[in-house]
Amino acid sequence: MATIRIHRYSVKADDLNEFTARRGALIAAMRTRHPGLVETRLIELGGGNYVDTWRWDSQEQMGAAFADVANIPEARAAMSMTQNPSSDDGDIIDEQ
Repeated sequence: MATIRIHRYSVKADDLNEFTARRGALIAAMRTRHPGLVETRLIELGGGNYVDTWRWDSQEQMGAAFADVANIPEARAAMSMTQNPSSDDGDIIDEQ
């Protein structure tokens, strides 16, 4: 069953271009190490606030990837540009 991690955070407007470049590098590195990452979506909510969804093939693949995140320097580089980060995980039960 597919699962999603939903990240919420803020990024300063002046940092957005650099952040999206670093986020792209993080996604590429994560897919190299953990190919269960199916898709990501960055959603602007306004006021410098974002929701970032990462869809994984399974809970096990997502768990393994995030257990390894400390070993992925691109994660530290991207997340250093965010403020007030939080995340939630959930399994997809219906898609239409």
